[in-house]
Amino acid sequence: MLSEFFIFGLVMTSAITGGECEVTEVFAQEGSEAFLSCKCDPSSPNPASVIWTKHDKGTVWRKTQSGLQFWGTSWLHKKTPRVQCPHYRFERRDYSLQINSVKLEDAGLFSCRVGTADGVIKHQVMLRIIQVSISPSAPIWDSTFSISCDVTPPAEGATVQWTLNNISSIEAIKTLQVAPTKSLVSGRASARLEGNWTCVVGYKGEVGRASVTLAMKGIIQPPKDDTKVYAALGSAATLPCVFSPGLIPSSSGWEKLESGFPFKAATSPLPASFSQPTPSSQPSVDKSAILTEVRSEDEGTYRCSGTVEGRQLTRNLHLVVAKVVNLANKAGSVTMSCHLSDTSEVTRYEWVHQDFDQSGNLTVVSIHKGKDLTVAKKGDDKGEWTCRFYGKQGILGNVTHHMAVMSSLGGQNSGVSHKAAAAGVLSILLIVLLLVLVQMCRNHRRRKRILQYPTLETIVHRISNEREEREKNREKK
Repeated sequence: MLSEFFIFGLVMTSAITGGECEVTEVFAQEGSEAFLSCKCDPSSPNPASVIWTKHDKGTVWRKTQSGLQFWGTSWLHKKTPRVQCPHYRFERRDYSLQINSVKLEDAGLFSCRVGTADGVIKHQVMLRIIQVSISPSAPIWDSTFSISCDVTPPAEGATVQWTLNNISSIEAIKTLQVAPTKSLVSGRASARLEGNWTCVVGYKGEVGRASVTLAMKGIIQPPKDDTKVYAALGSAATLPCVFSPGLIPSSSGWEKLESGFPFKAATSPLPASFSQPTPSSQPSVDKSAILTEVRSEDEGTYRCSGTVEGRQLTRNLHLVVAKVVNLANKAGSVTMSCHLSDTSEVTRYEWVHQDFDQSGNLTVVSIHKGKDLTVAKKGDDKGEWTCRFYGKQGILGNVTHHMAVMSSLGGQNSGVSHKAAAAGVLSILLIVLLLVLVQMCRNHRRRKRILQYPTLETIVHRISNEREEREKNREKK
């Protein structure tokens, strides 16, 4: 220890050649990596020693002429140094100091002294630590919150600006300039304020940044209001309503909103197949509901709500019903259309024809683009026809019909096909009944035609009687 202070004293008292550089400003976020510059003229002779010191902690790191390196005890973490000078830079006379996992107490003035045969070259670096914190750390929707930005040590005259997701303009947020080196933003938690908040500090031509992610507690699924859920007619559908982990609502429920009335008072009865989660002894964050069989009239806006810490949280979502309808049904072909109750997010449609191969596996036969599709009623076009609809982010949903069912349709949906089948059966029964009546009429007319000749029957009967009388008289004789 005495030898270390002796060397440090020699360096401090040596003649300084080349002059002293101005203090260099360096900003670093707490927990990140800081890089303190210390560069000499590449033509300068090899140094006899290099030493980094901090004004309130003594030696940080030093290198002797023999090449041995030493670290200050306060810069060791579990015997592993938090500071280092990369050796590959020594040949370029670069003795910059790298500090890993920067702490708040690391902030302050650092000095780099390079001792050569010609004297001592000195560099000074001011390390300022930027801290960004959120209070509370995870606010609940619609509750108040604040984000603060602190710089240590303070920098008089520094400017502080905020960005949200790399966008400078932040609407509906009140910015308060508390001190030259400290800024505070506050407001009410909402979905548009979630994301990456960055505090940008400018001082003496240098810029430092520190970021923090604001994630709010509330209903995380669906992630925003008016999220659309797509379901095929007759299929099952799940209406998601999931709260943040650990955020168990004291009460929850579902309601269907009247069309055109986005207020709670204007509600309509829930669908017959609507199933809400039942209360259980195990509290759950998942309050999703299920429709076991979607009907056309089930489309519309649904609202999930729950009470957390005395605050009611709600989320609206829109159920979109998809179905295949027939636009035309000719003798040799049928034209199908992919119909959705809401097409505001749909950018394109495609039809996928699937059928079973020789091994019995369902395979894709062909793909066609467009909302409407005309196919022939021949064997090659039978099988499953699936309409897929896409949005900007990818596939939104699909609806599937079988060609064998669709080819017998006479209307625009399956209800019309059942009516057509019933009418066909009734027509057949009427035809059979008519044939029976015609046959009965023919039989009746045939009998009447025979009875038109009663005299002939009488003559035959009389001749027969006379023949019997003659035979009897012969027997008596």
